[in-house]
Amino acid sequence: MSSSPSGLQTGRSFIIGEVGLAHDGSLGYAHAFVDEVARAGADAVKFQTHIAEAESTATEPFRVAFSRKDATRYDYWKRLEFSEAEWQGLADHARDRGLVFLSSPFSREAVQMLTRVGMAMWKVGSGEVGNLPLLDAMTATGRPVILSSGMSDLSELDSAVARVRHAGVQLAVLQCTTAYPCPPERIGLNMMQVFRDRYGCFVGLSDHSGTVYPGIAAAALGADVLEVHVTMSRGMFGPDVPASVTMEELRVLVDGVRFVERMQANPVDKDAAARDVSALRDIFTKSLVAQGDLPVGTVLTESHLGMKKPGTGIPANQLASVVGRRLRRSLVADEQIRTEDLE
Repeated sequence: MSSSPSGLQTGRSFIIGEVGLAHDGSLGYAHAFVDEVARAGADAVKFQTHIAEAESTATEPFRVAFSRKDATRYDYWKRLEFSEAEWQGLADHARDRGLVFLSSPFSREAVQMLTRVGMAMWKVGSGEVGNLPLLDAMTATGRPVILSSGMSDLSELDSAVARVRHAGVQLAVLQCTTAYPCPPERIGLNMMQVFRDRYGCFVGLSDHSGTVYPGIAAAALGADVLEVHVTMSRGMFGPDVPASVTMEELRVLVDGVRFVERMQANPVDKDAAARDVSALRDIFTKSLVAQGDLPVGTVLTESHLGMKKPGTGIPANQLASVVGRRLRRSLVADEQIRTEDLE
């Protein structure tokens, strides 16, 4: 798999700070998230684009009954809508900050609007993987597609992958568990290799644990994409806060992932590494020394010999070869024994 204009490439995790709806309808807050995600060092900032009348009805239930303002989830989607001009402003702001701008669409109307705004790639939410008409609308743009797998079995994923492949666009499949927050027993890092073997595509993790640990572990296993929900603080309003990392934690995640990547990109030759520290061996290793004052002619036994720093004399591992030898000269306590001292 080669790199692509989208930012996906082998050997480097593409890190997405998922704002989702954490802005709670505040455009100012949405822009603040862009700045904070950029400051944390992520590669992309992602939102969700909901158009209430295009995707919902008044009977849609809340996943979590969290809102004290919205009578229905339709009302919630409606309140959190931004205009096309506002989305364009967010996209421009993200690009100015060096971020890839992403927003998951939940209707074909949202795809059309976001296409005009400009999308480097599409992130398909777990609930939309089986929505093939929506998937077709995204692949028709020719941009790469990232599929989340949180609500799909392998059969549904197979169908979605086939659809994307038929369109000839680049693909990534993310392991995801739909739990907020997700416990470690359900993270499922093993699925990344399953997806890599099954689909031969970029793979990664969409993490809802609310911690940095799965992301760093996924990077060590070669994740091409990492997505984490973000929040300004644990005290913020919203249903995704328990499954989110703070901006400080996002910085830790980014630094940890980049550290892992540098380790992986630089395999160590143990023999060469030992040569590089050969000068330190004299400091850290031990030599054979006289345990006490020893007169000339002493036939050495183990009781005559100690092992002490520095390692500039006969190495301690040669103890057995020195036992039984006779001294050519007298030694004082702690004096190193040298080869020329022995008959």
